[in-house]
Amino acid sequence: MREEKSRGQRKGFHMGGPGRGPMIGTGEKAKDTKSTMIRLWDYLKSQKTGLLGVTFLVIITTILGLLGPYLMAKAIDNYMIPGDLRGLFWIVMLMISVYAATSLTTWLQTYIMAGISQNTVRNMRNDLFSRLQSLSLRFFDQRTHGELMSRLTNDEENISRVLGEGVAQFVSSIITLVGVAIMMLLLNVYLAAVSLVTIPLMVFLTKWISKRTRRGFQQQQKTLGILNGFIEETVTGQRVVKAYGQEKEALTKFEKANWDLREAATRAQTFALVLAPLTNFVNNLGFIIVAAAGGWMAVKDLVTLGTIAAFISYARQFGRPLNQMANLYNAIQSAMAGAERVFEILDEEPEIADLPQAQPLEIKRGEVIFRDVYFGYEAGVPVLKNINFHAEPGQTIALVGPTGAGKTTIVNLLTRFYDINEGRIIIDGYNITEVQKASLRRQLGIVLQDTFLFTGSVMENIRYGRLDATDAEVYEAANLANADHFIRHLPRGYDTILSERGSNLSQGQRQLLAIARAALANPGILILDEATSSVDTRTEMHIQEALLRLMKERTAFVIAHRLSTIHNADQVLVINNGEIIERGTHLSLLEKQGFYYNLYMRQFRAKDETELILDLR
Repeated sequence: MREEKSRGQRKGFHMGGPGRGPMIGTGEKAKDTKSTMIRLWDYLKSQKTGLLGVTFLVIITTILGLLGPYLMAKAIDNYMIPGDLRGLFWIVMLMISVYAATSLTTWLQTYIMAGISQNTVRNMRNDLFSRLQSLSLRFFDQRTHGELMSRLTNDEENISRVLGEGVAQFVSSIITLVGVAIMMLLLNVYLAAVSLVTIPLMVFLTKWISKRTRRGFQQQQKTLGILNGFIEETVTGQRVVKAYGQEKEALTKFEKANWDLREAATRAQTFALVLAPLTNFVNNLGFIIVAAAGGWMAVKDLVTLGTIAAFISYARQFGRPLNQMANLYNAIQSAMAGAERVFEILDEEPEIADLPQAQPLEIKRGEVIFRDVYFGYEAGVPVLKNINFHAEPGQTIALVGPTGAGKTTIVNLLTRFYDINEGRIIIDGYNITEVQKASLRRQLGIVLQDTFLFTGSVMENIRYGRLDATDAEVYEAANLANADHFIRHLPRGYDTILSERGSNLSQGQRQLLAIARAALANPGILILDEATSSVDTRTEMHIQEALLRLMKERTAFVIAHRLSTIHNADQVLVINNGEIIERGTHLSLLEKQGFYYNLYMRQFRAKDETELILDLR
């Protein structure tokens, strides 16, 4: 609906569409990681069998990985040095088998974890989308569409990647660290102590760099959101950009946003990418220390050559999981932040909820009463004040007044898109706050000025009014709406695929499809929100004819821009500044020569002047 758009005006740009950032982390830190992880585990619990399988495979993989260097030590000490080639051959075969099995179990755990992550995120995404369907329009008024899309795509994808690629790796890294430490202690306590000397330095570097990396990626995400928001806005408004010749201006703004993203991303990646070389340096430093200490001990005949070789291999293995955990740290924090953003929406309570004792509503007569209704989109800012009227069954009620007067707000309350602050709205004797809102909306037919059509066939768009309708009922509704003729002249008739928002149809054709959709729903009450204000006079006649058929024997509320279209309304309610200031029929209001009269005469004079200009041409 056009009027009173988004009282909570959307500010700034939204977070962008889907994109894959580096695994090292692309988001902010979660505010409450512990509770977020507990809630995430609630989703993972449904994958218990897979998780147990992955845990088993991780343990097997780690054990096999630890076994390799031990076998190498035995090969050197027991077979190479004594010159036992037969024994050496068989232990080499065993080592090959161990490393092959390690590769197989690593692939298996990755494969299973990918399935677990996708199932988990699918369930989260289903719950999130389901929650969005239950939230009120006020919720959407206060948030950008792109920001909500970001939670369904970017945040969910981030969780999926970390679950699929990071969790098993993180667990494996911890088990490997513990296992390597145990194996080194078993082989030689002194060399083990030397090998572990670099750990404090590794922990310090990881913590110092991660803190700065997180801040860098936060800024990157912010600028990425600005860029993606501008792209979506420009693509959506491409007709306006071209109509006003603003392509160069759009390009200039895009280049600035793109440059800002480049600067932020460069700063973030500089810190992120320096971690690997630094940890490698520390690893190599540890390797040198182990080699030097092992060499001295070998000279002193304190350790065997095989033990030194095993220690060098274990030292490499010890550094690898530290590297992996450092790289995963920010990614896991980012995924927790994404999960927190998802749970934030899941925790939103529907503003308009059915009462426990709510009953289904069946509109039989269509009597509507507004009694002492007050409403405001924001606290302390009233939009409607003391609205009272009575629509008899089958009457047509016209709502007129200047833009922003409150006309669309009245029908927003009737459809219960918002709940009133004070007063009562009664349909056929039932207070609408005491009936099931789904049953109420099923019996309301709405035709808007800006018709929204979905990507799909003409048949599917009309059937949206009632999904269980037969093809014959769809044809009948199209006939009633004066739409059948033009539909059958489309390239594939009712099977013609409409582009986004039905942009391959004219405005009038889109309106006729909307009327057909409303007719198929067979509503008890009809709401027309300036349904003919954006079409030419000839098309308006076709639409008016279709609307008159649809309105027959139904209570109808008509928000009228062109006052000439409401001559036959049973009641005309003149609204200004949220109050009904005049009411009556078209003729009685003209006789009063008040507010409505002045509105009508201004339109009449404007129409005469337009026709005079056309005649002079």
